[in-house]
Amino acid sequence: MEAPAASEPVTAIGDLPDVILSNIFALVRDTRSRNSLSLVCRKYLALERSTRSSLTLRGNIRDLYQIPTVFLRVTDLDLSLISPWGTDLLTTTVDPYHIAHRLRVAFPLVISLTVYARSYRTLQMLLPLWPDLSHVKLVRWHQRPQSPIGADFDTLFTNCASLLSFDLSSFYYYTEDLPPVLQSYPKISAALTRLDLLTVSLSEGFKSHEIRVIATTCSNLRELLVACTFDPRYIDFVGDHALLDIATNCPNLTLLHLADTSSLSNARADSEEDGFSSEDAGITREALVEVFSRLTMLEELVLNVCRNVRESGYALEVLSSKCKKLRTLELGHFHGIVMAIESHLDGLALCHGLTSLSIRNSADLTDMGLIEIGRGCTSLVKFEVQACKNITWMGMRTLTSLCRRTLVDVSISLCRNLGAAASLRSLDPIRDCIQRLHIDCIWEGLENCHEQEEAGWNFDLNKVIDDDSERQTKRLKYSSDLDGADDDSYSHSNGNGVLLKSWDKLRYLSLWIGVGELLVPLPVVGLEDCPSLEEIRIRVEGDCRGRQKPSVAAFGLSTLVRYPTLSKMLLDCGDAIGYALTAPSGQMDLSLWERFFLNGIGNLSLDELDYWPPQDRDVNHRSLSLPAVGLLAECLTLRKLFIHGTAHEHFMNFLLRIPNLRDVQLREDYYPAPENDMSTEMRMDSCCRFEDSLNRRLILD
Repeated sequence: MEAPAASEPVTAIGDLPDVILSNIFALVRDTRSRNSLSLVCRKYLALERSTRSSLTLRGNIRDLYQIPTVFLRVTDLDLSLISPWGTDLLTTTVDPYHIAHRLRVAFPLVISLTVYARSYRTLQMLLPLWPDLSHVKLVRWHQRPQSPIGADFDTLFTNCASLLSFDLSSFYYYTEDLPPVLQSYPKISAALTRLDLLTVSLSEGFKSHEIRVIATTCSNLRELLVACTFDPRYIDFVGDHALLDIATNCPNLTLLHLADTSSLSNARADSEEDGFSSEDAGITREALVEVFSRLTMLEELVLNVCRNVRESGYALEVLSSKCKKLRTLELGHFHGIVMAIESHLDGLALCHGLTSLSIRNSADLTDMGLIEIGRGCTSLVKFEVQACKNITWMGMRTLTSLCRRTLVDVSISLCRNLGAAASLRSLDPIRDCIQRLHIDCIWEGLENCHEQEEAGWNFDLNKVIDDDSERQTKRLKYSSDLDGADDDSYSHSNGNGVLLKSWDKLRYLSLWIGVGELLVPLPVVGLEDCPSLEEIRIRVEGDCRGRQKPSVAAFGLSTLVRYPTLSKMLLDCGDAIGYALTAPSGQMDLSLWERFFLNGIGNLSLDELDYWPPQDRDVNHRSLSLPAVGLLAECLTLRKLFIHGTAHEHFMNFLLRIPNLRDVQLREDYYPAPENDMSTEMRMDSCCRFEDSLNRRLILD
């Protein structure tokens, strides 16, 4: 008899050469996945540590001297979320220079740094540790200290001779702080390639003369993002001259983002307005043509001016012909973007290479304009429409049908004719492939939803096509797309004879809802079956003052139980305004409103929750109430909880009842963040005691 053949050795991933394994490990971005890899064996531990290039420190500031020294390859370090949040390194009980030394030893190769800088002295301590820094992001939500003009930036430029990029989008400062420093350090300014000045806390944006200084000193910029003042009622507002200064001095720009400061706030426009602002912007069509002709390397363009830019179609045609690499475009208050005359493509519809398009406050955009955009921009992956009052679900549905092969991200808000039901009905052609969605929870018209839908099936795209043979072919193509979408408009039955619409690939859902409205109708309008939904963001906005007590006890979060994979929620009630203290007779204070908003959240299986409490603007008060803490403590599956406000220490102790809670932080990331010495809530000692109690518990994994 022949001897049995020896079994062939099994090849596992560990048998790959270390060079290949290192490349594989470097592609893993999820922190928990990397931590799991490091626990497999010593070889994997060494490979994981040697390939980790980015790290965010979340430990308590008093324990920084205990940080491990195994992440020697980290080049991107984030110190802005050190606990307690917003604490100045110089005010700690531990010697700050000892902390600085430990950071230098633990992370010797850092070239990108994010830091919360309450004052320029913090930068004086940290920046010399890494002389090769090329990117710096500064964070500050507290009020600007009484320091000399430009002190923060002077310290930055003095210590960072290799600086290529810096980000001030979350840093509160004065606009007059920056231009003198750029002029004082011409070599560093000329070497900058990216400058992010989209600071959301600025009350007034950069003026025309300040933008001129930025453009002339930073002539090699490739990415420029600026919060501007486009209002022509202000002296030195941003208009034609500022745009031409940018185009003339920074011809290599690939990203240009200019936004009025009012567009950066969370405040929504009046849904009843016609879309035209009260003033015209000081931007002419001729200036836009000149700017687009000079910036031929643009790949991303955002112009959100919050003032009327009329008859912009011709300028957009020049944009499409001169900027061949343009892929992302956002326009705010641009009117006349398409003419929509017969079947001729014009204006914005000629930008055939766009993959992302956002249209805001275009007062004269109609369904025929949307159809023309859909015919011209057939490669759209992301589409956003906001405050366009004359479009309906039929135009949106035709656009989504024309772009159904690529479109996976859609946002519809503040459109008078597009409530929740109409918005979802317009997305039927891409319901099987859409991954990210935002809609407004406007429940009007639910009673006649079915009748409108039946009438809408007869909307004829062919009316906009000519009768020649080429157009006949396109007619057949578009009609088949629409018919195919109709045939698949229902996915399966719920077992009771009722057909349900399924959003199979939807992973992210964003909702806006007004104060006093309920979330309960969400399944009724068409979002009953979302088997892959992982993350949801709900923004509640409105004035609670003057409103009567709701007739029901719960806002409707328990409605979300029907989404089996939902694990992350961002519940933003920060724009819900009410009485933090005693409310007038017959009205509810914020603690009762919080009970209304959070009732039922314990029924959800959430891993991560970001929560913004409602606020009292009169006293700058955003604090977690006792009913809110009690309801949050019922979320037994939570691992991460980030509260964007303040809380009392004895309230926070309720959260210790959550068995697997691993990470909790209070983040006052709104302007102005309350000063510690003025707050009666959590302070540094309170945070330390709570974190000690949290860390003493045994977490199984």
